[in-house]
Amino acid sequence: MIPIFVAAFDGVLLLDLAGIAEPFRLANVWAANQRMPAPFDVRFVGPKSTARTSLGISLGGLAELPSAIDPAAWIVVPGATRATNHAGTAARALVPWMRRVGPAAARRITVCSGALLAGRAGWLDGRECTTHHDLIEALRDAAPAAKVIENRIFVADGALATSAGITAGIDLALWVIGEVVGPIGALAVARDMVMFARRTGADPQVSSWLVHRNHLHPAIHRVQDAIAQAPAERWSVSRMASAAHVGERHLTRLFQAHAGVTPLVYLQRIRLAVARSLLSDPGASVESAAAAAGFTSAHQLRRAWRRDAGTTPRGGVAITR
Repeated sequence: MIPIFVAAFDGVLLLDLAGIAEPFRLANVWAANQRMPAPFDVRFVGPKSTARTSLGISLGGLAELPSAIDPAAWIVVPGATRATNHAGTAARALVPWMRRVGPAAARRITVCSGALLAGRAGWLDGRECTTHHDLIEALRDAAPAAKVIENRIFVADGALATSAGITAGIDLALWVIGEVVGPIGALAVARDMVMFARRTGADPQVSSWLVHRNHLHPAIHRVQDAIAQAPAERWSVSRMASAAHVGERHLTRLFQAHAGVTPLVYLQRIRLAVARSLLSDPGASVESAAAAAGFTSAHQLRRAWRRDAGTTPRGGVAITR
């Protein structure tokens, strides 16, 4: 399990804290349903055993800020009700701890104005980062050595990941969950939270794993889940219809109405996403990627890639739709 230390302090935005923590709990639920070990161990820590949140509700039972952390651990710092909180009590209590233990963490995550604390702790020096749009200039003042990027949902730079706030923290949580358990687990958590149209940090367009899943139809989700788990299998419309428990013609109508594409187009886009991932390794060949993704040949992969992206697999960066 990955230990995740979520900092809670007076003035913490309750949605910032819960929004990024709840997906980790749901990822553990999904893993248990798959008979897999729980991937995350979420622990709430703070300067005091209680913290009064933005809604006036107090959180109790907080553990002490640990003097040392496991090298595999993550640290999460949410935002506060006002940026001034991060120049006062929260900064005095948390920044020395963040400065001391932060470099040892496998991943450091901030939500909204939590980036200001990270800046004062030196986490952002030389790193790309972001925060809420109203706090961009404040972040530049707090972290003059950082590369502050505007108008981004979240930014990941090595072990550091910063997000714009509240719902962006949820997007970031789903992204890091996908890094650990894969896109299927992250999709399951997103579906549980009714967040099918997930946003990514760097790319303004959602990936092929997500773009056709902004719907609530269980039969189509059954097919999409089955394809995502085994994209290289011999999928026909008939087999997809069996997975959905509907007829072939009805499946095609459902896909077009709810996913906006035909079943076979969806299958091809998932296989292209698999091939793109495999070919991100410079040592991978087009032939091996084609076979692993379910294409009958490298020629078929090249032809599909060109139709989708206007390039060849080794001729440029493909467009993700």
